[in-house]
Amino acid sequence: MTERTDPIDGCIDRWHQHIAGKLEGGLDALLHEDCVFLSPIVYTPQEGREITKLYLRAAGSTLGDADPDKSDAGFEAKADADSGKFGYTKEILQGNHAMLEFETEVEGKYANGVDIITCDDDGMIVEFKVMMRPLQAINAVHAQMGAMLEKLSS
Repeated sequence: MTERTDPIDGCIDRWHQHIAGKLEGGLDALLHEDCVFLSPIVYTPQEGREITKLYLRAAGSTLGDADPDKSDAGFEAKADADSGKFGYTKEILQGNHAMLEFETEVEGKYANGVDIITCDDDGMIVEFKVMMRPLQAINAVHAQMGAMLEKLSS
């Protein structure tokens, strides 16, 4: 089997280290300073590393097991989505792009979605897009994310 050397491979390896709470430098080691975050909850793109970190922290505490009070906490991605916690179930990696499918449970509602990640040639994330389904899960995430973003912003 041929070893993969696309920029996205190292980027996603570091992303998995981050969500396990084991990446030295945390999100600062992953996110380009001008990265853009596209949320299923907010209409406009969120531009810049700091706002992207804020949204990813809120998502980690809403969808996973992150401690929102830690400024750069990862969240444990369970290999078994049946546990009711966040877990990646599929990955597609090519060139500078990745699509990672996830499953989780929010307020007792099944949630399924994808993280679509684009990195530059140095393996830094320049765009992070999240898409989710079904509507009931999005509504639950919307309410929780709003509350978490308000808490983290204050």
